[in-house]
Amino acid sequence: MAAEKKPTKSNTSKEDLMGFYREMLMIRRFEEKAGQLYGMGLIGGFCHLYIGQEAVVVGIEAATKEGDKRITSYRDHGHMLACGMDPKGVMAELTGREDGYSKGKGGSMHMFSKEKHFYGGHGIVGAQVPLGAGLAFADKYLGNDNVSFTYFGDGAANQGQVYETYNMAELWKLPIVFVIENNGYAMGTSVKRSTHSKTLWERGAAYGIKGEAVDGMDVLAVKAAAEKAVAVCRAGNGPYILEMMTYRYRGHSMSDPAKYRTREEVQKMKDEKDPIDHVRDLLVQGGHASEDDLKVIDKEIKATVNAAAEFAKDSPEPALAELWTDIYA
Repeated sequence: MAAEKKPTKSNTSKEDLMGFYREMLMIRRFEEKAGQLYGMGLIGGFCHLYIGQEAVVVGIEAATKEGDKRITSYRDHGHMLACGMDPKGVMAELTGREDGYSKGKGGSMHMFSKEKHFYGGHGIVGAQVPLGAGLAFADKYLGNDNVSFTYFGDGAANQGQVYETYNMAELWKLPIVFVIENNGYAMGTSVKRSTHSKTLWERGAAYGIKGEAVDGMDVLAVKAAAEKAVAVCRAGNGPYILEMMTYRYRGHSMSDPAKYRTREEVQKMKDEKDPIDHVRDLLVQGGHASEDDLKVIDKEIKATVNAAAEFAKDSPEPALAELWTDIYA
């Protein structure tokens, strides 16, 4: 994976750059706090952090409109925040409290918001991919121009159900963008060892699906690619595949010591490809904001995240009667 310092010039407006900066920083600070709460025992079960991959979901969301849908795997907190879900509700769900998005019963991997068209958080590797096609099929059936974004990782890209879904999606020309978040290591095995293909998006060619690889550490590159993919789908020519070349700084989950890569490799990515630093450079060197301005934003975001954590701590645990709600008999 390339690790060259990005240029510090952009034709993007100050407002857009500031928006991207705030959104990515919110995700990072939220995830850092989630990691702290996990270490304190306030978050149980599995917890997969999105630190390092923020540009992917923020760039994708910049190309969406009201009515578009999104579904993803269990590394999902960033997706929730990027589509506008309340940090308080997300943090309350992480800590298993009744004010959480799933009333404290779903935890890290199983949150939903009908209002924000967010359909999970799914714990089974690759299971969300055919469900995403179902969301897109519904929109095609209803005759609107909404698009569904279905996220999965490089590990899930070897699942058979992904290719069954590709086949159906192309056969029915579904308005779906398959977003492969290729962070290089799946659960802990380098993609170079697990996959013979040099790219993952090109596998769609067997089904006639268009796509491309994108620098997933550059929010502007992600946004541009997403706009292209969305235009194809809204015109009735979907599906489309976007392979986001990204990188997670932490382990697969909080229980993963990540010994399959060196500290030097991780630090090099942080130093040379960090998505938030890239936008910070564009803001400062473009004369849009000073370092002091950005420190104020960071302080505001930390306050919001701390408030979400306190809200979660103060929220009660769900009543035992909740065991019998929201289920099918």
